[in-house]
Amino acid sequence: MELKLSRPICFFDLETTGVNISKDRIVEISILKVFPNGNKESKTWLVNPEMPIPTETTAVHGVTNEKVANEPTFKQLAKVISDMIKGCDLGGYNSNKFDIPLLAEEMLRADMDFDMSNNVAVDVQNIFHKMEQRTLVAAYKFYCDKDLTNAHSAEADTTATYEVLCSQLDKYPDLENDMEFLSEFSTRRKTADFAGFIAFNEKEQEVFTFGKHKGKLVEEVLDKEPGYFGWIQNADFPLYTKKILTAIRLRKFNA
Repeated sequence: MELKLSRPICFFDLETTGVNISKDRIVEISILKVFPNGNKESKTWLVNPEMPIPTETTAVHGVTNEKVANEPTFKQLAKVISDMIKGCDLGGYNSNKFDIPLLAEEMLRADMDFDMSNNVAVDVQNIFHKMEQRTLVAAYKFYCDKDLTNAHSAEADTTATYEVLCSQLDKYPDLENDMEFLSEFSTRRKTADFAGFIAFNEKEQEVFTFGKHKGKLVEEVLDKEPGYFGWIQNADFPLYTKKILTAIRLRKFNA
């Protein structure tokens, strides 16, 4: 089934130095841009992470320090990547939890804004887990009856993710071929920041999801304990989380 799109959607996958959103860096990024008329555009970049790639990580995705030594840094690529995904919905596999938060961090480090307020994100893994509970390799075999070669290659994973979503729409009549629906269906919890440290409660109010203030309203915590804002800003939290927290704080001051 072809996707029904009101605007382009960019399926993307990252290979990285590790899984710490705040500290790790991208070493490869692949984007498959699908347009409403069915046309597709695909680009893949190797990225110099400006830090050593651990051997155990290289064993997973095959990207070595030598392979990226002469490649551009993410800051050098940020503008062209931002232009490619601007105004697009985003799709990926485990992308809500990992790829989108890490991409947002890299964009902010490169002094590029990253705003998804007018776009949606479709996480194909969450759809798969709600329906079948499998890995991407198994999902590709299950839905597309194909073996995923070069798994953990950003380009192969990106293409497989797109094909799996199309096949999911064929298989499950309850899934609407609509990006807004698929975004909501594939979102485990509605969060204010990509990493999930600040979420929305049933009244659409921001609440903390961690630590001693878990479940408490962010505005109330910042009002009663102003030092908590400074602690988060100086601690090892994602840049995007800090950006959202600052916006909430400024909103209260400007009210």
